[in-house]
Amino acid sequence: MRDTEHVSEIDRVLKGQETGRDELVSESWRRCVQTYGMDPTRPEPAHIVTEQQLREHQEQSERLIATARSGLRTLFKQVAGQNYVLLLADAKGICVDFFGDPRFEEDLRRAGLYLGSDWSEDLAGTCGVGSCIVTGEAVTIHQGDHFGLSHTPLSCTSAPIFDTGGNLAAVLDVSLLRSPSPKSTQNLAMNLVKASARRVEMANLMAMTRREWVLRFSTSAEFLEVDPEAAVALDDSGHITGMTHGALECLAPSGAAELIGTRIDQHMDLNIDDLPDLMRGRPPEERVLRLRDGRGLYGHAIAPQSARVSRPQAIGALSGPLRNFGGPDPALAQIAAKVDRLAPTQVPLLLVGETGTGKEYLARAVHVLGPSNRAFHTLCCSALRKEKVDGIAEGGAGTLFLRGIEDLDDEGQALILALLETRNDLRIIASARREAADSGTFEAIRPELYFRLAGSVISIPPLRHRKDFDWLVDRLLRRSPKDVRLSPAARAELGSRQWPGNIRELATALEIAMALVEGSVIDLPDLPPPSGSIHSKTDPDDDLEALLDACSWNMSLVARRLGVNRSTILRRMRKAGLSGKR
Repeated sequence: MRDTEHVSEIDRVLKGQETGRDELVSESWRRCVQTYGMDPTRPEPAHIVTEQQLREHQEQSERLIATARSGLRTLFKQVAGQNYVLLLADAKGICVDFFGDPRFEEDLRRAGLYLGSDWSEDLAGTCGVGSCIVTGEAVTIHQGDHFGLSHTPLSCTSAPIFDTGGNLAAVLDVSLLRSPSPKSTQNLAMNLVKASARRVEMANLMAMTRREWVLRFSTSAEFLEVDPEAAVALDDSGHITGMTHGALECLAPSGAAELIGTRIDQHMDLNIDDLPDLMRGRPPEERVLRLRDGRGLYGHAIAPQSARVSRPQAIGALSGPLRNFGGPDPALAQIAAKVDRLAPTQVPLLLVGETGTGKEYLARAVHVLGPSNRAFHTLCCSALRKEKVDGIAEGGAGTLFLRGIEDLDDEGQALILALLETRNDLRIIASARREAADSGTFEAIRPELYFRLAGSVISIPPLRHRKDFDWLVDRLLRRSPKDVRLSPAARAELGSRQWPGNIRELATALEIAMALVEGSVIDLPDLPPPSGSIHSKTDPDDDLEALLDACSWNMSLVARRLGVNRSTILRRMRKAGLSGKR
């Protein structure tokens, strides 16, 4: 659409004279002009967030990305031959996962069809992802429907993905750089993207509710067990604790009733004791559900996978980003549960751990769990400048993260104390390296400052003491746009290393391996050599029992991690009174 056509078009929209234009598109155009003050005649470059911002958005969406990726890869195979690209954007419009043809990478990046692009309506104007976020509905924004002049060649079809509480979690989008003129050509894309979004919601519900009953239902007996339309999760008393968006449409088509927290027998002639009769073993056509309004559905019940447990919570059951803090490790679960309970308070936290163990990740997780629309301020204590502190003193409320408080000199301590005296609307989170805490460096910090920073001390274990090493490796591999895996030999090699740089060092090693590997399997030649720094030498005071626990009491593996002989481990075990496997 030429500039003059854009001007005429927007005049018609604002005057309510548009002809043949979707009501949703017209309303979006009005918002772009009246609310955001955008100019449709000026080509705008794609808005790409920084690598750090992208990493933060990906970390917050990591569980959903992992759940969705298999289905998205299948969808991309279906549409790749027609030159579509596939985007997964979070609820703020940031593209956090992407599938596309690398041959067109530069064109896709310029068009914003790439990782890190911001498709929120206030920046990109009328577009698939932005309109989907605003309306909560699937939509096709085709060519001239786009507000931005640089986007008019595109055709974008988007569908919302809702979490188990019914909140918008992400947007799935399939787009073409160039497409046939008729908008109807995108009907197939609309059907595919809506079906894929529904399946992602279903997979997410199943992953989040392993300890509860899940009732899946469909209008078709043939598709009940292979591709149901909707599902709800039920607790032991029959209350609905989670749902897919399709359940809202099935059980409350008017949209007026809230499902979460209501009993299933309020919506259909069914109670919790009837669920075993709806499990596999009976023909699907015999598993009929009768809704209160007389409609019929077919039901499939899936029993809880394990009994409920009390504290400490499983990490997967915790709030927001804490779900990604760790895998199957009881010590990490206890830490995450403690942080989850402290996050809503104003108690100052001191995070202690070796370099690269995730102290800042945990600080940002606490911030995300706090009040929304508040700033995250970071002060590096080793390079503290008065003007930086003054800037925070004049800023808005939020979280203040003090990185490396052991590096504070006398002047720095005075600056921080003065700041805390004048600002009581800052949530204080400080971090310190484990070696500083162990060496008594904290004694140099003035008591009146230390006790204002160390309300609750959270000790984060090093990577060599963690029992979820394989989980962590798989999580880091999923960040890659490549579909890669580790050979058994490469995984064993990584598991035997000390990792003095902890998660940061492991992430870098995997990033190098993923860049070097030519196929889909990372093997020994693709791995960078172990760290050769002086910090990687064996620490004789290392917690031997924690290492043994982390390695499932495999003494040969412990020996490899510490770089010593197995006989040395046996000698140290006898000296410490650790005589056998626990």
